[in-house]
Amino acid sequence: MDPAPRPNRLLPGVARWPLDPARPIIELRDVWLRVGDHPVFCGLDLRIVPGAITVILGRSGSGKTLLLKLMMGLVRPDRGQVRVFGRDLATASPVELLALRKRMGMLFQNYALFDALTVDANVGFALAQHAALPRREVTALADGLLQVLGLAGSEHLLPAALSGGMKKRVGLARALVADPEVVLLDEPTTGLDPLMVEQVDAMIALARTRYQTTAVVISHDLASTRRLADRVGFLADGKLAFDGTYAELRRCRLPAVTAFLDAARATRPTPSGAAAAPALAPAIITLTDVHKRFGANPVLRGVDLAIHPHRITVLIGASGSGKSVIVKHVIGLLRPDRGQVRVFGEDVAAMDDVALARMRRRLGLVFQHAALLDWMSVEDNIGFPLVERGVLGPRARRAQVDELCERLHLGALRRRLPGALSLGERKRVALARAVAARPDVVIYDEPTTGQDPVLTREIDDLIQQIQQQLGVTTLVISHDMASTFRIAHAIAMIHDGRIVASGTPAELLTSADPRVQHFIHAGAVVDL
Repeated sequence: MDPAPRPNRLLPGVARWPLDPARPIIELRDVWLRVGDHPVFCGLDLRIVPGAITVILGRSGSGKTLLLKLMMGLVRPDRGQVRVFGRDLATASPVELLALRKRMGMLFQNYALFDALTVDANVGFALAQHAALPRREVTALADGLLQVLGLAGSEHLLPAALSGGMKKRVGLARALVADPEVVLLDEPTTGLDPLMVEQVDAMIALARTRYQTTAVVISHDLASTRRLADRVGFLADGKLAFDGTYAELRRCRLPAVTAFLDAARATRPTPSGAAAAPALAPAIITLTDVHKRFGANPVLRGVDLAIHPHRITVLIGASGSGKSVIVKHVIGLLRPDRGQVRVFGEDVAAMDDVALARMRRRLGLVFQHAALLDWMSVEDNIGFPLVERGVLGPRARRAQVDELCERLHLGALRRRLPGALSLGERKRVALARAVAARPDVVIYDEPTTGQDPVLTREIDDLIQQIQQQLGVTTLVISHDMASTFRIAHAIAMIHDGRIVASGTPAELLTSADPRVQHFIHAGAVVDL
């Protein structure tokens, strides 16, 4: 017998919506919506069954995030109805709309955390503001969720001290802390390592089974969809092109669906994806016995790592394991407490500002959070390194930007500002900017995060083409095992502050270390 559902902590006196499949908890009827001149939805119909987990798939730009905003009443359709808890949002007063939103939790794609609040204050914010609960109880509820999500010890940190994956888990805890009837989750597993994806999926499933929570999940992750979904919807051409079970999705023959599934098929790690490795030459980047602490927290505990020229090296490991900290040492943003980091034969810790600037000009960087210039358009962001370094004239610079926009499907976005882009779109702009000046080394921090399977394949192809055609050295930080084993010549895995495995893809696949095997196979989809 299922446990009785807990009351919503923000509206404890409001009866929960009945678990009746014939009474959708959210319903969209003939919804039409344009953004500027672009039609996003063209007669969309969707019914969300109460107590179920519905996963919405679709290509990047198909309107998945806008769909959640419609459900929250943050965006109004041009035509059609959006009904939530039986109420038409178009006719709801601001007070009614606020009450409806209190019955829902939302995890935003870009986290939307309060920078000035600690982690536990972020999680408990809505309860502290709107619930008649003692502060001690709010803190206890927040800390309990943080512990379940593997964030114990981070309660008093500010968001700036967290990795992207940690921020995502804080956002998930905030969405669930009030025991809402509905949770809307925009890419809840994006930026998480395979083991943490399993853990987040388990928590979403637990909320459904234990508390009868209804979930709408936006995702690109087929392994997660297989584990979670009671129903799957696929957005294409402004409509719900498919609505059914995961098993039915696999048998679907609609072109948009088959293209999506075909791109995701090779998700069991195999060592045959990357082109033949160039001959091994002396390392161009080396870390030797590198240690780094942040306060009382040791992050790197004697890291030894060699990056050889003209190869693609992929660094894998759990969220918060220190992958991005390694990159910050390579580019001189951090100095080791002990050990040595050498880049192009020079000790980075010994470089002055002039030497650091000279070294960094030989690097192309794709940061985890894109780090675009907010006041510049997409095309100006891409061309910025060329302007700054004066390496090309205006006509050649324009041609190079045009080529990169075409290859990364950014043509329609080139005049937009970064604030108008999705996470995946911003990541593609950052990728184009990183390679625009033809650097000697390109460092990618989670380049496929937020991309659908088709775009992930295309980005993998582009990374390989850049390495082969330009002869660059490539370092990739990744949680995507399919991508890792498609592109890598060498893989290194960091665990508990140390490199616990390194070698060719074939060598990692045959590693006797159970930590390695569990990590690389956790996100594999083997039934497509």
